[in-house]
Amino acid sequence: MSTPTSEDVQKSKKPSNSAFKQQRLKAWQPILTAGTVLPMFFGIGIAFIPIGIGLLISSNNVQEYVLDYTHCTNENGIECSKIIEEKQPNKCNCILNFTLTEPFKGDVFMYYGLSNFYQNHRRYVKSRDDSQLLGHMDTDIKDCIPFANIDNPNSTQTKIAPCGAIANSLFNDTLKLTYEQPDKSNVTVKLLRTEIAWPTDKEVKFKNPPNASYVFKYVYAHPVNWNISAWDLDPDNPDNSGFQNEDLIVWMRTAALPTFRKLYRRIEPDQALFKNQMPNGTYYLNVTYNYPVLQFEGTKKMILSTTSWLGGKNPFLGIAYIVVGCLCLVLGFVFLVIHIKFGKSTHEIVNITPRTQF
Repeated sequence: MSTPTSEDVQKSKKPSNSAFKQQRLKAWQPILTAGTVLPMFFGIGIAFIPIGIGLLISSNNVQEYVLDYTHCTNENGIECSKIIEEKQPNKCNCILNFTLTEPFKGDVFMYYGLSNFYQNHRRYVKSRDDSQLLGHMDTDIKDCIPFANIDNPNSTQTKIAPCGAIANSLFNDTLKLTYEQPDKSNVTVKLLRTEIAWPTDKEVKFKNPPNASYVFKYVYAHPVNWNISAWDLDPDNPDNSGFQNEDLIVWMRTAALPTFRKLYRRIEPDQALFKNQMPNGTYYLNVTYNYPVLQFEGTKKMILSTTSWLGGKNPFLGIAYIVVGCLCLVLGFVFLVIHIKFGKSTHEIVNITPRTQF
C-alpha cells in the first residue's frame, strides 16, 4: 500500500480537523414561542414610544424661521434671478424684511438652503482632488476634468485651484442681517464666518500649500465661475482663506439629498442686543444675489435656527420611534389574541407527531 506523498498532501483541499472548520462549535438556536416573542413586541413598544415623544419634544423646542428669497426684487422692482440669468454686468441687491414673533433663545445659526440641487450625482461627487485640497499642488488632477485647467491665449494651460465641479459651483450669495430697534434705529447683526465647518475637516482634510497667498493669486487660476482667487475668500482673516476657508469646506461636504441646507454663519453671541438670544421684532435681510438657481428649477432660502442636543429641527426621528413603537404594541395585541384563541402550549408543541390531529 503506497503512502501519500508530500505533493498529494499539499494539493488536498480538506479543511483541518478543528471545531471551527468542521462546524462543531457550540451553537444556540432559540425556539420562537409566544412566551418569548410577545414580551419582545410589548417591550419594544413600551420603550420606543416614550423615547419618540422625548425626541419629538426636543425637536419642537428648536426655534426656526425660513425665508425664501429666490424671486426677490431690486429697488427697481426687477427680479434679481432674471438679471443674473441675463448675465448683466451690474450686481443685483435685494432687501427683504421679516418679523420674529418671539425671541430665539440660546445660540442662533444662519443657514442657506437650496432645493433641486443634486450634489449626490456620481460625476459631481467625484469631481474633486483631495490630494490638492491637502496642499499638494503638484498632484495629477485628472478627476477634476473638465474643471481642471484653464486655456491661456498662448496655447498653454494653467491649473485651477481648487479644481473640480464641486468647488466651481460654490454658493456665493452674500447675506447680511439688520435689526430694527423699537426706536426705529437699525443695528447690524454681527455674523461670524468661523467655526461653521467640522473641526476634523479643517484640521485634517484641508491644508494650504506653502506661500499660499502667492500660489493662489499668481501661480494657479481660480475656478471658472469664481471672480476671486481662493485666497480672497476671506480677506479679513488669512487663517480662513485658501483651502481652509470654512465656506468652501462646508460646501465641499456634499449633501445626500437634492433639498438641503448648509451652515452659513453664526450669530455673534456676545453682541450687546444679541447676548444668548435673538430678540423678537423686525429684521432686514440684505442679499447680494449671485447664485443662479432658475436654470435647474431650484429655490434659495435663508434659515435662522437654534439647536438642541440632537442638532437642528428634524421631527423625523421622533415620529419614526413613535410609529415603530405603536406598530409593535398593535402587533403584540394581535398576536396575543391569536395565541389565546388558537395557540397551543409548549408541552403540546413538543409532543406533536405525524399522527397528531389538528
